[in-house]
Amino acid sequence: MTSMRLKDQPLSERPRERLAALGPEALTPAELVAILLRTGLKGANVLEIGKQLVKKYGSLQSLAQASREDLQTIKGIGRDKAVTLVAAFALARMMAKELGSESPVLDTPEAVADLVRENNRLREVETFQILMLNTRRRLIRLVDTAQGTLDTLLVHPREVFKHAISANAAAIVLVHNHPSGDPTPSEADIKVTRDLIRAGQLLKIDVLDHVIIGRKSQERSKDYASLRELGYFYT
Repeated sequence: MTSMRLKDQPLSERPRERLAALGPEALTPAELVAILLRTGLKGANVLEIGKQLVKKYGSLQSLAQASREDLQTIKGIGRDKAVTLVAAFALARMMAKELGSESPVLDTPEAVADLVRENNRLREVETFQILMLNTRRRLIRLVDTAQGTLDTLLVHPREVFKHAISANAAAIVLVHNHPSGDPTPSEADIKVTRDLIRAGQLLKIDVLDHVIIGRKSQERSKDYASLRELGYFYT
Protein backbone atom coordinates (compact mmCIF):
# COMPACT_ATOMS: atom_id res chain seq x y z
CA MET A 1 0.00 0.00 0.00
CA THR A 2 1.36 3.41 -0.98
CA SER A 3 1.77 5.80 1.94
CA MET A 4 0.15 9.23 1.99
CA ARG A 5 2.36 11.95 0.58
CA LEU A 6 3.51 14.42 3.22
CA LYS A 7 2.00 17.37 1.34
CA ASP A 8 -1.39 15.62 1.45
CA GLN A 9 -1.30 15.34 5.25
CA PRO A 10 -2.73 18.03 7.56
CA LEU A 11 -0.37 20.94 8.22
CA SER A 12 -0.32 20.05 11.92
CA GLU A 13 1.34 16.71 11.06
CA ARG A 14 4.08 18.01 8.77
CA PRO A 15 7.51 18.34 10.44
CA ARG A 16 8.38 21.75 8.98
CA GLU A 17 5.07 23.29 10.00
CA ARG A 18 5.28 21.67 13.45
CA LEU A 19 8.75 23.11 14.02
CA ALA A 20 7.66 26.56 12.90
CA ALA A 21 4.64 26.48 15.22
CA LEU A 22 6.01 24.63 18.24
CA GLY A 23 9.80 24.85 18.11
CA PRO A 24 12.37 22.06 17.58
CA GLU A 25 11.94 20.62 21.09
CA ALA A 26 8.43 19.45 20.18
CA LEU A 27 9.64 17.26 17.29
CA THR A 28 10.84 13.67 17.39
CA PRO A 29 14.30 12.75 16.07
CA ALA A 30 12.66 11.19 13.02
CA GLU A 31 10.82 14.44 12.27
CA LEU A 32 14.01 16.49 12.56
CA VAL A 33 15.82 14.07 10.26
CA ALA A 34 12.92 14.31 7.79
CA ILE A 35 13.36 18.10 7.64
CA LEU A 36 17.00 17.61 6.67
CA LEU A 37 16.10 15.03 4.02
CA ARG A 38 13.44 17.34 2.52
CA THR A 39 11.84 14.80 0.13
CA GLY A 40 10.89 11.15 0.14
CA LEU A 41 10.47 8.73 -2.71
CA LYS A 42 7.68 6.86 -4.42
CA GLY A 43 5.90 4.68 -1.88
CA ALA A 44 7.50 6.26 1.21
CA ASN A 45 7.21 9.87 2.32
CA VAL A 46 10.16 11.65 3.90
CA LEU A 47 8.89 11.18 7.46
CA GLU A 48 8.75 7.42 6.97
CA ILE A 49 12.33 7.45 5.69
CA GLY A 50 13.34 9.46 8.77
CA LYS A 51 11.71 6.87 11.01
CA GLN A 52 13.45 4.04 9.16
CA LEU A 53 16.82 5.73 9.63
CA VAL A 54 16.36 6.24 13.36
CA LYS A 55 15.10 2.67 13.79
CA LYS A 56 17.93 1.14 11.75
CA TYR A 57 20.71 2.81 13.72
CA GLY A 58 18.97 2.51 17.09
CA SER A 59 20.20 5.84 18.47
CA LEU A 60 21.10 9.31 17.27
CA GLN A 61 24.68 8.70 18.37
CA SER A 62 24.98 5.73 16.01
CA LEU A 63 23.26 7.62 13.20
CA ALA A 64 25.62 10.56 13.67
CA GLN A 65 28.62 8.26 13.28
CA ALA A 66 27.39 6.70 10.02
CA SER A 67 29.49 7.46 6.96
CA ARG A 68 28.13 8.91 3.75
CA GLU A 69 28.64 5.56 2.05
CA ASP A 70 26.72 3.70 4.76
CA LEU A 71 23.82 6.13 4.58
CA GLN A 72 23.60 5.75 0.82
CA THR A 73 22.91 2.03 1.16
CA ILE A 74 19.48 2.91 2.57
CA LYS A 75 16.62 3.15 0.10
CA GLY A 76 15.64 6.78 -0.40
CA ILE A 77 19.02 8.18 0.72
CA GLY A 78 21.06 9.41 -2.23
CA ARG A 79 24.34 11.26 -2.26
CA ASP A 80 22.86 14.71 -1.55
CA LYS A 81 20.73 13.51 1.36
CA ALA A 82 23.65 11.58 2.84
CA VAL A 83 25.93 14.62 2.55
CA THR A 84 23.30 16.81 4.26
CA LEU A 85 23.03 14.40 7.20
CA VAL A 86 26.80 14.06 7.59
CA ALA A 87 27.19 17.85 7.52
CA ALA A 88 24.42 18.38 10.11
CA PHE A 89 25.92 15.91 12.55
CA ALA A 90 29.40 17.34 12.00
CA LEU A 91 28.10 20.79 12.95
CA ALA A 92 26.47 19.32 16.06
CA ARG A 93 29.79 17.77 17.11
CA MET A 94 31.60 21.07 16.55
CA MET A 95 29.03 22.89 18.66
CA ALA A 96 29.32 20.29 21.44
CA LYS A 97 33.09 20.71 21.39
CA GLU A 98 32.72 24.50 21.71
CA LEU A 99 30.31 24.13 24.61
CA GLY A 100 32.56 21.66 26.35
CA SER A 101 35.57 23.96 26.21
CA GLU A 102 33.97 27.38 26.69
CA SER A 103 30.75 27.03 28.67
CA PRO A 104 30.98 27.81 32.38
CA VAL A 105 31.21 25.20 35.11
CA LEU A 106 28.17 25.59 37.38
CA ASP A 107 29.05 23.51 40.42
CA THR A 108 28.34 26.12 43.12
CA PRO A 109 25.43 28.48 43.80
CA GLU A 110 27.88 31.39 43.51
CA ALA A 111 28.74 30.35 39.94
CA VAL A 112 25.04 30.06 39.09
CA ALA A 113 24.27 33.48 40.55
CA ASP A 114 27.18 35.06 38.68
CA LEU A 115 25.85 33.64 35.41
CA VAL A 116 22.21 34.71 35.75
CA ARG A 117 22.42 37.79 37.96
CA GLU A 118 22.53 40.45 35.24
CA ASN A 119 19.79 38.78 33.22
CA ASN A 120 17.47 38.76 36.26
CA ARG A 121 18.35 42.06 37.87
CA LEU A 122 15.76 44.23 36.12
CA ARG A 123 12.94 41.71 35.70
CA GLU A 124 9.68 42.89 37.24
CA VAL A 125 8.00 39.46 37.39
CA GLU A 126 9.20 36.11 38.63
CA THR A 127 10.72 34.08 35.80
CA PHE A 128 11.54 30.40 36.17
CA GLN A 129 14.65 29.22 34.36
CA ILE A 130 16.39 25.89 33.81
CA LEU A 131 20.14 25.57 33.46
CA MET A 132 20.92 22.28 31.70
CA LEU A 133 24.33 20.78 32.41
CA ASN A 134 26.47 17.99 31.03
CA THR A 135 28.24 15.36 33.13
CA ARG A 136 31.06 17.82 33.84
CA ARG A 137 28.59 20.38 35.19
CA ARG A 138 29.16 22.68 32.23
CA LEU A 139 26.24 24.65 30.82
CA ILE A 140 24.55 23.19 27.75
CA ARG A 141 21.61 25.56 27.52
CA LEU A 142 19.54 28.04 29.57
CA VAL A 143 15.78 28.11 29.04
CA ASP A 144 13.11 30.45 30.43
CA THR A 145 10.00 28.33 30.97
CA ALA A 146 7.42 30.29 32.96
CA GLN A 147 6.57 33.69 34.38
CA GLY A 148 4.62 34.46 37.53
CA THR A 149 4.63 33.31 41.14
CA LEU A 150 5.75 29.69 41.24
CA ASP A 151 3.21 26.97 41.85
CA THR A 152 2.84 23.33 40.89
CA LEU A 153 0.55 24.18 37.97
CA LEU A 154 2.85 26.80 36.50
CA VAL A 155 6.03 24.71 36.79
CA HIS A 156 5.13 21.17 35.79
CA PRO A 157 7.79 18.41 35.75
CA ARG A 158 6.72 17.42 32.25
CA GLU A 159 7.65 20.85 30.86
CA VAL A 160 10.87 21.14 32.87
CA PHE A 161 12.26 17.74 31.95
CA LYS A 162 11.12 17.93 28.33
CA HIS A 163 13.80 20.57 27.84
CA ALA A 164 16.40 18.59 29.82
CA ILE A 165 15.78 15.41 27.82
CA SER A 166 15.91 17.32 24.54
CA ALA A 167 19.30 18.78 25.52
CA ASN A 168 20.57 15.36 26.70
CA ALA A 169 21.35 16.98 30.04
CA ALA A 170 22.84 14.95 32.86
CA ALA A 171 21.70 17.45 35.48
CA ILE A 172 19.79 20.69 35.88
CA VAL A 173 19.84 23.71 38.15
CA LEU A 174 16.60 25.58 38.79
CA VAL A 175 16.66 29.37 38.96
CA HIS A 176 14.11 32.06 39.50
CA ASN A 177 14.11 35.66 40.67
CA HIS A 178 12.25 37.48 43.42
CA PRO A 179 11.54 41.02 42.18
CA SER A 180 10.97 42.10 45.79
CA GLY A 181 14.71 41.63 46.34
CA ASP A 182 14.28 39.12 49.17
CA PRO A 183 15.53 35.71 47.96
CA THR A 184 14.03 33.81 50.89
CA PRO A 185 12.18 30.78 49.44
CA SER A 186 8.40 30.62 49.84
CA GLU A 187 6.48 27.46 50.69
CA ALA A 188 5.52 27.21 47.01
CA ASP A 189 9.20 27.48 46.01
CA ILE A 190 10.06 24.62 48.36
CA LYS A 191 7.19 22.41 47.19
CA VAL A 192 7.97 22.94 43.50
CA THR A 193 11.62 22.14 44.16
CA ARG A 194 10.86 18.90 45.99
CA ASP A 195 8.40 17.83 43.28
CA LEU A 196 11.07 18.37 40.63
CA ILE A 197 13.72 16.55 42.65
CA ARG A 198 11.47 13.49 42.83
CA ALA A 199 10.70 13.67 39.10
CA GLY A 200 14.41 13.97 38.33
CA GLN A 201 15.19 10.89 40.39
CA LEU A 202 12.74 8.86 38.30
CA LEU A 203 14.26 10.17 35.06
CA LYS A 204 17.89 9.85 36.26
CA ILE A 205 18.46 13.58 35.79
CA ASP A 206 19.94 15.21 38.89
CA VAL A 207 18.37 18.41 40.20
CA LEU A 208 21.49 19.97 41.72
CA ASP A 209 20.08 23.14 43.25
CA HIS A 210 17.42 25.80 43.12
CA VAL A 211 18.91 29.28 43.26
CA ILE A 212 16.68 32.29 43.92
CA ILE A 213 18.03 35.67 42.81
CA GLY A 214 17.26 38.80 44.82
CA ARG A 215 19.27 41.83 45.90
CA LYS A 216 21.79 42.54 48.62
CA SER A 217 20.75 44.68 51.57
CA GLN A 218 22.06 45.72 54.97
CA GLU A 219 20.56 42.53 56.37
CA ARG A 220 21.71 40.28 53.53
CA SER A 221 25.31 39.89 52.40
CA LYS A 222 24.24 37.73 49.42
CA ASP A 223 21.81 38.58 46.65
CA TYR A 224 20.75 34.96 46.23
CA ALA A 225 19.59 31.94 48.21
CA SER A 226 20.44 28.31 47.50
CA LEU A 227 17.78 25.83 48.55
CA ARG A 228 20.45 23.15 48.75
CA GLU A 229 22.52 25.25 51.14
CA LEU A 230 19.38 25.92 53.16
CA GLY A 231 18.83 22.17 53.59
CA TYR A 232 15.73 21.66 51.46
CA PHE A 233 17.27 18.97 49.27
CA TYR A 234 17.05 15.34 50.18
CA THR A 235 20.30 13.56 50.91
